Amino acid sequence: MLGESDAAATIAVKDIAVSREFYEGKLGLKPVSTDQPGVITYTSGSSRILVYESRYAGTNQATAATWMAGDDVGLIVRSLREKGVAFEHYDLPNTTRDGDVHVFGDLRVAWFKDPDGNILSLVSG
Repeated sequence: MLGESDAAATIAVKDIAVSREFYEGKLGLKPVSTDQPGVITYTSGSSRILVYESRYAGTNQATAATWMAGDDVGLIVRSLREKGVAFEHYDLPNTTRDGDVHVFGDLRVAWFKDPDGNILSLVSG
């Protein structure tokens, strides 16, 4: 049933204008729909990300969206850092760190936050 349908990450934000600067200006996402006030839908590869204003913005303490970056994780991290994006560092078992990138064997992961504190990540998978 749902396995045949596309899904989208849905991210609550406090201020759509501030979020637009981040998601478009820093992450390079392209808006495909701005028809509804306080809501923007972006494309990212073949996926969609819905960003919407909500009083509950920033309350999620888990990863809200993940980009499958393949071997480009380190390159993307450097590019985002140059645009002012700060990366999160976590003390996780069985993990080392290569700068801002957490290394779990062959898996490489970097976490960062949007202006509302929503946790986003890049994964080498």
